[in-house]
Amino acid sequence: MSTVLAAAQDPTLADFGKDPWWLVLIKIVFAFVFGLLATLLGVWFERRVVGRMAVRPGPNQVGPFGLLQTLADGLKMAFKEDILPKAADKVVYFFAPTISVICAVTALSVVPFGPKVSIFGHWTPLQVTDVSVAVLVLLACSSMGIYGIVLGGWASGSTYPLLGGLRSSAQMISYEVAMGLSIVAVFMTAGTMSTSGIVAAQAHGSKLDILGANVTAPGWYAILLLPSFIIFFIATVGETNRAPFDLPEAESELVAGFMTEYSSLKFALFMLSEYVSMVTMSAVTTTLFLGGWRAPAPITTFWAGANSGWWPMLWFFGKVLILVFVFVWLRGTLPRLRYDQFMRFGWKVLLPINLVWILVLAGLRSIEDWDRPQRLLATGIGAGVLLLATLLWPSRKKEPKPTPQEQANSRPHGSFPLPPMDLQVPPSPRTKRVVAEREPANVVAGSDSREV
Repeated sequence: MSTVLAAAQDPTLADFGKDPWWLVLIKIVFAFVFGLLATLLGVWFERRVVGRMAVRPGPNQVGPFGLLQTLADGLKMAFKEDILPKAADKVVYFFAPTISVICAVTALSVVPFGPKVSIFGHWTPLQVTDVSVAVLVLLACSSMGIYGIVLGGWASGSTYPLLGGLRSSAQMISYEVAMGLSIVAVFMTAGTMSTSGIVAAQAHGSKLDILGANVTAPGWYAILLLPSFIIFFIATVGETNRAPFDLPEAESELVAGFMTEYSSLKFALFMLSEYVSMVTMSAVTTTLFLGGWRAPAPITTFWAGANSGWWPMLWFFGKVLILVFVFVWLRGTLPRLRYDQFMRFGWKVLLPINLVWILVLAGLRSIEDWDRPQRLLATGIGAGVLLLATLLWPSRKKEPKPTPQEQANSRPHGSFPLPPMDLQVPPSPRTKRVVAEREPANVVAGSDSREV
């Protein structure tokens, strides 16, 4: 009984830094192997799911259910010719793919995979390490990974890779802000930046005092902080360059974006970094908003040991798999956004909503210690200010849209000619001649039918 209770304990910051070197090495190798295996299975999973959505089989020839197709593709890339452009910066061109992969794998070091367990007689958390600012380490890794894309596009010495790299830098700046503000809500609610502490804070429901009534909020921050969860996941899709936000690659516009001049293993490393980042951000989302390695509430109600031993790894991997499926689902469903739509969505939609939500959450947290009359007064003042702002908000009259002919007439003299207003190709002379020859017959047929 004591062993079960010990296994069910949540790890704290004091539990890290005490493991022997060989145990730390095992954890590091496990995190690295998890990233590689998740990539191999993730590529196969994406092909199968997208194939299912497109009503086609997907890979099913190499190995059982096509499981070895990804391994065969990796071996094929390894034996392809490695081409180095003449205008490339050789050193940066070589190290750029490794930067993206290293940053993506490093982020897994502060992700908790489970509680404390016994490994060869040593009680240790299923996590490589944890610090008091572990979430900032995750943000730093996601930000540094963009440098591999930017430098890869610049070092190729070509136009299209450079444009793809510049797009990635603007994309990172736009969506990193929204991602950081989403995590602020988690800091405010959990009271810690430690990843193991955030998982522990979601163990039980939060006690909230709303207008004098004690309310038990759900444990998962995906429910308690729903706006932050939605914005954070959208930002992770933008950070990982996944569709519909895969603008740095953009095959229809920039050939292959920042990877245009890469081949062989360097190209494979860029692909590896994308899928490792997808799995890593799914694991981070699970840790911050979905209770981490803890089992869902329906399971814990009839199984007391669901959160002890090695079972929590099953719940953790299940949640990560569901989020990876959502990534694949988005790719198979939504088309790619235009670049101006993408930037407008990040700066004019996600950022204002996030700021307002953080302000509201901070206000709710600040009035928890007030007495009932003060809370009622604050709520009334806030509602009055919101109503007054709504009434006084200047309404802009929608100007009538000019007709296509008016737009054509307003163009300066000597400008380029406009295409037809109805966007139809004018009929050819042959078509006009055929129509003219058929018109008398149509008139005669019409007169006969009317007489009948």
